[in-house]
Amino acid sequence: MVEGRAYRGRLVLAHAALIGFIALVMVPLFMVVSISFRQGNFATGSILPSRETFSLEHWRMVLGLPVLQADGTWETPSVSVLRWFWNSVKISATSAFLILLLSSTCAYAFARMRFRGRDRLLGGLLILQMFPMVLAIIAIYSILEAIGRWAPALGLDTHPGLILAYLGGIATHIWMIKGYFDSLPVSLEESAKIDGATPWQTFRLIMLPTSLPIFAIVFILAFIGLIGEYPLASVVLQQTDRWTLAVGANSFLYEQNYLWGDFAATAVLSGLPITVLFLACQRLLISGLTAGGVKE
Repeated sequence: MVEGRAYRGRLVLAHAALIGFIALVMVPLFMVVSISFRQGNFATGSILPSRETFSLEHWRMVLGLPVLQADGTWETPSVSVLRWFWNSVKISATSAFLILLLSSTCAYAFARMRFRGRDRLLGGLLILQMFPMVLAIIAIYSILEAIGRWAPALGLDTHPGLILAYLGGIATHIWMIKGYFDSLPVSLEESAKIDGATPWQTFRLIMLPTSLPIFAIVFILAFIGLIGEYPLASVVLQQTDRWTLAVGANSFLYEQNYLWGDFAATAVLSGLPITVLFLACQRLLISGLTAGGVKE
């Protein structure tokens, strides 16, 4: 096939536009990284830090290492950013796993089982996912406060209480997994039923291994959405050592002084688990594990 000059020209323009768009998107990221390696807490400056302004003071603070003060002494930071980081990873990973567990079982029931009120429940979930969780902060606060009177471990200012509140946002994931289950051939489950498998065995031994790609996507989306969540975490968590990274990072921006350097280093740190998660689940995201599931 011979390609004309007009086609090659459009191809070059498309690649140039794509590269320009990626560069435009990457500029804010480069600015944040540059601020985290720049001396002082200033938001303005060049994209890349110069030799005169380069400093590791913000990263030493984030990692809990002694920081050089203006009087020449070394002082250990009073805040523990690594503790906030661990709180965020722990809460997000646990919530994402529980969300995946609940949404997958609910989606399987909606996709394969027939029961009274099924369509109404699906419609209710569709309506619920239209409203963000931030609109229910007052209700969630009151519910956790009431639960805390009987079970303090699940009340306000606790990580299990925040995880319990996060589990309410599974409607979108249920619809996503249900759509994937609907695309799978029913013959897989019929074959398992003929062999004497129960519905739970069919779900655990047939559907789960076949649906790993959608499970990986749901886990990643839930993890990303929760690790940077601020409004609900800022209301539920009150003690400093229980804050998540998003709540702790916001404490660097107060009215009297904006600590942009510390905030930028904390923001870059929050992106590390997301990057690691994408790299770890890349094969599941791009591979089609359902291919060959049914023998022709």
